[in-house]
Amino acid sequence: MTNIHIPVSVLNLAPIREGQDAKQAIDAMVDLAQAVEDMGYKRYWIAEHHNTPTLVSSATSILIKHTLEHTKQIRVGSGGVMLPNHSPLVVAEQFGTMATIYPDRVDLGLGRAPGTDMMTASALRRSKNDPVFTFPSDVEALLTYLGPEEQQGYVRAYPGVGTNIPIYILGSSTDSAYLAASLGLPYVFASHFAPRFMEEAISIYRSRFQPSKYLDKPYMMVCLNVIAAETDKEAEFLSTTAQQFFLNVVRNSRMPLQPPVEDLDKVWNAMEKEAAASMSRLTFIGSKDTVREQLTRFQEKYDVNEIMVVSYIFEPQKQKRSYEIFKEIVDGRD
Repeated sequence: MTNIHIPVSVLNLAPIREGQDAKQAIDAMVDLAQAVEDMGYKRYWIAEHHNTPTLVSSATSILIKHTLEHTKQIRVGSGGVMLPNHSPLVVAEQFGTMATIYPDRVDLGLGRAPGTDMMTASALRRSKNDPVFTFPSDVEALLTYLGPEEQQGYVRAYPGVGTNIPIYILGSSTDSAYLAASLGLPYVFASHFAPRFMEEAISIYRSRFQPSKYLDKPYMMVCLNVIAAETDKEAEFLSTTAQQFFLNVVRNSRMPLQPPVEDLDKVWNAMEKEAAASMSRLTFIGSKDTVREQLTRFQEKYDVNEIMVVSYIFEPQKQKRSYEIFKEIVDGRD
């Protein structure tokens, strides 16, 4: 029996929609968090991006704190903190402080990419060495800082010690799968924009997993795009916003999130279409029945433990409805 009745969560890059300013984008981020909390989603993660005028998710920990303040029980976390940009001690202090104010509600997802271009990465960096190579030791430092009193060295995170904030390793290639497996940590794959290595990464993580004090068996999460609506036709129309989002990445055109369009072929050329399609290949699009069938096929093949959903939909009410439909599917409601 295929298990589609699994926990579902939300990732938000906090995009600015056309016609919005940054404050309205942050307000929309909170509004969506409140809506998916009411629907019963497990967690709400906020990404980290820099020097991107169409995304407001640069100071991720501040947005997480803001979201925690305006919600009641949903877990809120980072998808992820990009460790090359941050000292592990500062991350432990920030997240330890949030976990002290909001106990058992904070997650810490960690990524090894800078989340930006190389010039901006250089401006963010805390050292001249390439911190991508220190990612494993930085993760271990964070596990220590947030762990029990008896594990601590001279330098400690106050508050942070003993909070045991759950740490998740994020990846968009196979590299992080090896690390998550060796440390016995949960693993989250970024199929929402980099589906190419997902299958291989899942296989590496599961086959090499070492049980740890954090997990006794692998916990595999996959982040993917979902555009659900009342009909297949409406969902296809709404999905043109997401396709334009990926086209934006391909062109580096820095446009705010665009309304849906009737004909994408008037917007992109064949090469751009192919590049955008390769990034968004793992997208469930359609009515409730269609998306249920897509999810069932996906789970028959991969049987993941949790799905984290991204929905780039221009109209906030349609976006909420998409999340609602997906939650009804995993809850087994017709």
